[in-house]
Amino acid sequence: MAATAELFEEPFVADEYIERLAWRTPGGGSRGGVESFDPKRLLEQFVNHIEELKLMDERIQRKVEKLEHQCQKEAKEFARKVQELQKSNQVAFQHFQELDEHISYVATKVCHLGDQLEGVNTPRQRAVEAEKLMTYFNEFLDGELRSDVFNNPEKIKEAADIIQKLHLIAQELPFDRFAEVKSKIASKYHDLEHQLIQEFTSAQRRGEISRMREVAAVLLHFKGYSHCVDVYINQCQEGAYLKYDIFENSAVLCQRVNREVGDVFSNPEIVLAKLIQNIFEVKIQSCVKEQLDECRKSDAEQYLKSLYDLYTRTTGLSSRLMEFNLGTDKQTFLSKLIKSIFISYLENYIDVETAYLRSRSSVILQRYYDSKNHQKRPIGGGGIQDLKERIRQRTNLPLGPSIDTHGETFLSQEVVVNLLQETKHAFERCHKLSDPSDLPKNAFRIFSILVDYLCMEHIDYALEIGLVAIPSPDSKNANLYFFDVVHQANTIFHLFDKQFNDHLMPLISSSPKLTECLQKKKEIIEQMEVKLDTGIDRTVNCMVGQMKQILAAEQKKTDFKPEDENNVLIQYTTACVKVCLYVRKQVEKIRNSMDGKNVDTVLMELGVRFHRLIYEHLQQFSYSSMGGMLAICDVAEYRRCAKDFKIPLVLQLFDTLHSLCNLLVVAPDNLKQVCSGEQLANLDKNILHSFVQLRADYRPARLARHFS
Repeated sequence: MAATAELFEEPFVADEYIERLAWRTPGGGSRGGVESFDPKRLLEQFVNHIEELKLMDERIQRKVEKLEHQCQKEAKEFARKVQELQKSNQVAFQHFQELDEHISYVATKVCHLGDQLEGVNTPRQRAVEAEKLMTYFNEFLDGELRSDVFNNPEKIKEAADIIQKLHLIAQELPFDRFAEVKSKIASKYHDLEHQLIQEFTSAQRRGEISRMREVAAVLLHFKGYSHCVDVYINQCQEGAYLKYDIFENSAVLCQRVNREVGDVFSNPEIVLAKLIQNIFEVKIQSCVKEQLDECRKSDAEQYLKSLYDLYTRTTGLSSRLMEFNLGTDKQTFLSKLIKSIFISYLENYIDVETAYLRSRSSVILQRYYDSKNHQKRPIGGGGIQDLKERIRQRTNLPLGPSIDTHGETFLSQEVVVNLLQETKHAFERCHKLSDPSDLPKNAFRIFSILVDYLCMEHIDYALEIGLVAIPSPDSKNANLYFFDVVHQANTIFHLFDKQFNDHLMPLISSSPKLTECLQKKKEIIEQMEVKLDTGIDRTVNCMVGQMKQILAAEQKKTDFKPEDENNVLIQYTTACVKVCLYVRKQVEKIRNSMDGKNVDTVLMELGVRFHRLIYEHLQQFSYSSMGGMLAICDVAEYRRCAKDFKIPLVLQLFDTLHSLCNLLVVAPDNLKQVCSGEQLANLDKNILHSFVQLRADYRPARLARHFS
């Protein structure tokens, strides 16, 4: 059975159990072992073992039944004990409720007794306290302070409490009978108050926060408490302004005091607010007054820069102080402090700003014109001048002598940058220093000054000078520089427009002034566009006039009707070469001076007038057969020149002109065929006939039948 018990060791596996049983049985091992395999013996062993297992099972089953019976018995016993405990618990709970009710009854009696005792003790304590106060009061009546509390420096706290109460009592006494004692009490009151303040001062210098807090608590009920706060504020500022930057010093001081003041005073936010008020009204105000009053009348530029800098740094300090607890409405508190410092300077700020900006702008412009040795001419004004201008715009007639500016545009990007920079600073100061309700109005005043000096006094003046300086179309060797004026004016106006969007728009975007500014800007643009268009139109006319002079000077009648046609080289004429060279230079100049669609618009206008000039020029000559070939070569070169325009209409016009020139050389019998070609089919017959008439062999009767 012991062996059998070992076979049941955990973990139990049936197959392994059989293997181990067979291995333990003699003759039950493998066939290759020492002993031979004996199946009968193994079977017998298995049968015996099964019997043993049955007996073991019966014993175990009886033991289990016995244990189950014993467990049921113990469970019943345990249930009985639990029921008895529950009954005992109920009895204990009832006793506890009775005890709780009894305790509540006793507590009520005790509270009632305590109230009765307090009702008796409070008058007694008051009587005792009143007796003590009367004793101390008698000492003041006798004129001799005998109590230790008034003579022992270590009992200053108790003495302060007593004298404070006596001082309140003395206030109620009639003056005529108790004048002397009231005076003595008041004197002692002030002496103790002075001693406490001295003690507080000494403790602050020693850095004894606990003693400072103790003394401040005693002084809280004295009239001199505010003086204690003043002493604290004055002493904490000693040595705090060693550095030059008063604003940074003030911020550091307030941060240090903010960490300390809560440990000393019972109302730290009031003390900190009083410190900040002292800093603003004493330190910062004196700094502002010293810096601004010195240059207020003598140097407007420095005054405005200093005002902006000081105001910006003051508001920056205010923003840093917003993190501290200063009471309920610290925003209003700090705003009032700032306003009290700067109100006298901000009231007339915009007048100073605009006056300085006008003066500075005038100096910048005058300095520029002086550097050019130029005396500004009075432009416009008067009915006759306006009439001349309108006639000039409509007819391009030279009314009055033009001036020679020697190629000077009288436009300077340096001047413009200086004016815009000054205006930018003015906008920045205006944004910071103006009252929010006045900001759009003030910004508009600055913008108006910029318009006056940049747009009118500089750009518009340069346009006027440029218009007057444009020579008449029949001038020789004319210097056409108006496109330089156009280029520079365009660049300058882009800078002006950028400042308008970047610096003015944020200041007026939500106010009615926005519409007014946009309208003013629109009027300026339209006014300048009219003058630019007029100048460009006159300049294009002058270009055409220069071409006409080249043609008149270089083109000879014998060019298209040579005396010896056999020795003529087929090439373009000298007049054509010079005209094309001139035109190419002008096209390049236009491209360099303008941008966007304006380039194509001006080149189209020049191209159309260039075509008209060549067309009319060719109408002035009579052409032999060889001369017609030369004319075709010239027109071909003009057409190559027209390709530089990159305008389809201009190229088409010269293509048509080239086809018309073929009428000068084709055989009479082929005229009708050429006229019906793709290029000439849609042209008026009078135009075709006018070119045919230019042939040297033209005979109305002979060519009419071929042409009709």
